[in-house]
Amino acid sequence: MRGADLWTVAAMADAMKARAQGPLPRGVGGLSIDSRTLAPGDAFFAIKGDSRDGHDFVAAALAARAGLAVVAEKRRKEFAKDVPLLVVKNVLTGLRQLARAARARSQAAVIGVTGSVGKTGTKEALGLVLARSGQTHVSAASYNNHWGVPLSLARCPAEARYAVFEMGMNHPGEIAPLSRLVRPQIAIITAIAPVHLTYFNSVAGIADAKSEIFEGLRANGAAIVNRDTPHFERIRRNAKRAGVARIVGFGEHPDAQARLIRYALQPASSTVHADILGQPVTYKLGAPGKHLVLNSLAVLAAASLAGADSAR
Repeated sequence: MRGADLWTVAAMADAMKARAQGPLPRGVGGLSIDSRTLAPGDAFFAIKGDSRDGHDFVAAALAARAGLAVVAEKRRKEFAKDVPLLVVKNVLTGLRQLARAARARSQAAVIGVTGSVGKTGTKEALGLVLARSGQTHVSAASYNNHWGVPLSLARCPAEARYAVFEMGMNHPGEIAPLSRLVRPQIAIITAIAPVHLTYFNSVAGIADAKSEIFEGLRANGAAIVNRDTPHFERIRRNAKRAGVARIVGFGEHPDAQARLIRYALQPASSTVHADILGQPVTYKLGAPGKHLVLNSLAVLAAASLAGADSAR
């Protein structure tokens, strides 16, 4: 039996300025862009990708018991009048509009995560910590691009207390619009590494691109930044230019506010002694690895700033 609706169809249509066609349900339990994995009652968004067009899979989605499909106006005539549709000018634009509506209705503490490496693991770990204090929504898999972030945000339940979104990029200018859409209260940059250098002149350019996450940060928001990276001062300047109210460093650096004191790696775990925003803590991670230890400092700092009980 399906739980509460994620969206009423009326709210979806209003947010996306969509036109209704066919016998529509009152609401949908989820949102999907993949006809192979959708759950019965989901809304299927027929997004046009680089190699495939979701409109070609609407029939498969409805056969899998999708509640409705969101399609583009220019493709509407391909479907019978009794097919349950929400018709929009552009499906991806409609998804972004629904994501904005999700953010507007949400009272959650929202956290954005980016970085050259470690962002997905940090996002997942943060989700586990926050879930101990209340309902938590975490973006699925590595849905961190121009369609994955809007989809993840639009999937956020109205009653969620915490929400965590991963943001990625290949080129300069890609993270800023994602951050403006998500509007996090807390932004994490895990690490800066020489990846995507095909599109950048230097690693410093990557640091600047990752700093775009600050552009959507809410007023009085906080940035949590790897204090051990040689690009920390550059990132801090970027954060200050963006008006970030609080900048928290994490790592082994003596000035880090989320500071690693010592750690021990076991075959299947890691034991960590740290100082998190002035509070001494000792905890165990369920896997060995110094990179996991360091990123756990950012996780606990974010949980603390979000008002969660990270000691649980």
